[in-house]
Amino acid sequence: MSCNCLVAIDDPLFAHQWPRIMLSPIEAENLKQLPGIRHGFFTREGGVSTGIYAGLNCGLGSKDEPALVMENRRRVAGHLGADHGGVVTLYQVHEATALTVTGIVPRDGLPKADAVVTATPKLAIGVLTADCTPVLFADVTARVVGAAHAGWRGAVAGILESTIAEMERLGARRGQIRAAVGPTISQDAYEVGPEFEAEVVALSPAYARYFRVSRSGGRAHFDLPGFVAGRLTAAGVGSIELAAPCTRANESKFFSYRRSQALQEADYGRQISAIVVA
Repeated sequence: MSCNCLVAIDDPLFAHQWPRIMLSPIEAENLKQLPGIRHGFFTREGGVSTGIYAGLNCGLGSKDEPALVMENRRRVAGHLGADHGGVVTLYQVHEATALTVTGIVPRDGLPKADAVVTATPKLAIGVLTADCTPVLFADVTARVVGAAHAGWRGAVAGILESTIAEMERLGARRGQIRAAVGPTISQDAYEVGPEFEAEVVALSPAYARYFRVSRSGGRAHFDLPGFVAGRLTAAGVGSIELAAPCTRANESKFFSYRRSQALQEADYGRQISAIVVA
């Protein structure tokens, strides 16, 4: 599916001047090596948001001040060398729809999709996460990139495979696609109930290997990044790299939905993972 949207970012949101702070995103080696492709799994460091959103909160769905969020997103786009004024993210709904975009999408009419794909030069695309798994994709030969938001429901539903198929529609070849799995909740931190485990294992008995019960017993823990990597392997992409520190365990580096719930906070920020054809 495609979304041929191109609008200007509202200039008043960028009229303020904030102190400049260096952004230091995590980069995957298999994507970093590609000429003409820039990417980053951005942490919460380097932004202008404050309070529970302190740092680089890029979630427009949060209750943070919109002008601060937009400034954070502008900084991400600038770091990646994008020249369309921002980073394209869509309305994520934990499903399996991937969309192609050719320009900045209006904020008041975001399509519902959990992956975004483009071949437009200098257009940064990305996904927002706060424990779910971000995956960035690139075929440097076809000059096509993608970004997917893979929570467990989206991963089970096929969001990774949808992203690959959408990239192929633009000329990519799955054997040439490199995929990188970014910061997400680790298995140690991802305790799940028996209904969750039963639902996933019912899809395939082989998925039982992604669940582990601690030696002390109790509930199972789910290996979301491992599950995502397994789906990517089965899909036949050319290269997979895990650059996936735990979001729940690293408060200074990452926003986390589960941590915010444990602390009974009113809301939580979202980090962004983004990629661009330079």
